[in-house]
Amino acid sequence: MNPILCPLDKTIWQSRAEKRPVVAFDFGIKYNILRLLSLAGFEVIVVPSSTNAEIVQAMEPDGIFLSNGPGDPEPVTDAIDTIRALLDYRPMFGICLGHQLIGLALGGKTFKLKFGHRGINQPVKHLKSGSVEITSQNHGFAVDIETLDEKDVEITHINLNDNTLEGFRHRELPIFSVQYHPEASPGPHDARYLFDEFKKLMERR
Repeated sequence: MNPILCPLDKTIWQSRAEKRPVVAFDFGIKYNILRLLSLAGFEVIVVPSSTNAEIVQAMEPDGIFLSNGPGDPEPVTDAIDTIRALLDYRPMFGICLGHQLIGLALGGKTFKLKFGHRGINQPVKHLKSGSVEITSQNHGFAVDIETLDEKDVEITHINLNDNTLEGFRHRELPIFSVQYHPEASPGPHDARYLFDEFKKLMERR
C-alpha cells in the first residue's frame, strides 16, 4: 500500500496497514487534531461523545484519545463514567475538555476560572524539562490541582500566568493529558512531542 505523504513537510509516514488504531471521542474535535494523529502514525476512528465503554472495547483500539470541546465539564457525566470504565483498558491521551474529563474520572474537581484562558500566547511550563511552551487555549474551566491525589497523579505542566494546572499524567496507568491545544501550533511545534509520547505508551504496552 502506498505511503501517506504529508503535504507540508514532504515527510513519508507509515502506510495505512502499519498505523495503530485509535478511538477518538468527539467532544468538538478539530480537523487538525485528526490530521496530526494520522501523521503521527495512528488510524483514527472518530466516535460520538456518547459512545460507551463496551462499544470502544469491541473495537479493540490500541489507544483512546479525548478531544477538545466547549463548556463546563462536570455535567458531562456519561462521558466521565465511560472514561472511568476505560482508565485501565488502553493508553489514553486527552486535551482541553478531554483533559478535564480525565481529571474528573480520577476523582478530581473542576472550577470556573475568573478569567478564562483565551489566545495563542499562553505560557506553559513543562516541569520535567523546565522549558516554556507557547500554547493556544480557549477554555473557561480548569482542573483543581488540590483535588487530585498526588499518590496517583504527577503534575507535568503549569500555566505561568496564574499557576493553574495545564497537564498531568497517571503514575501507574498509561494516561496523560494537557489543557491546551497542541494542534494549534503557536510555538509553532512546541507541543508536537505529545503525539510521540502517546505512541510510546502504546509501544510499551
